[in-house]
Amino acid sequence: MVSSSDPVTMENPPKSPDGSEKSPPSKELLTSNTASTLCISSRSESVWTSTSRSKWEIYHKPVIVVSVGAAVFLFGMVITSLSCIQIKNKNVYKMCGPAFLSMGLMLLVCGLVWIPIIRKKQKQRQKSQFLQSLKSFFFNR
Repeated sequence: MVSSSDPVTMENPPKSPDGSEKSPPSKELLTSNTASTLCISSRSESVWTSTSRSKWEIYHKPVIVVSVGAAVFLFGMVITSLSCIQIKNKNVYKMCGPAFLSMGLMLLVCGLVWIPIIRKKQKQRQKSQFLQSLKSFFFNR
């Protein structure tokens, strides 16, 4: 419930810090360096800069995913094989083994599929950089 002594109501909009009630002009809200802001805030800076990256910088994430997936898969194989041996907690190994097998296989396949996707993106990036250089060569004369 809003009392009548409350200064901020629908009839009395809040005032600006300097006391005037005018809204700021639209010129102050827009900046003139929109393109440079776009380049700075871009997620993939390698599109804007032509610096070459090493193979490890390009493929380190899929390699890590493949390595972790292979390790989890092997761990699942060991646990599943332990369920074949007569051990006290046989049911625990029977439940956990296939779970680790499936998670490891999933990570392994995701990493292996990720590598050709990165290769395809690299080829497209090289083509776009080549076309961009041709475009700048012909249109900047």
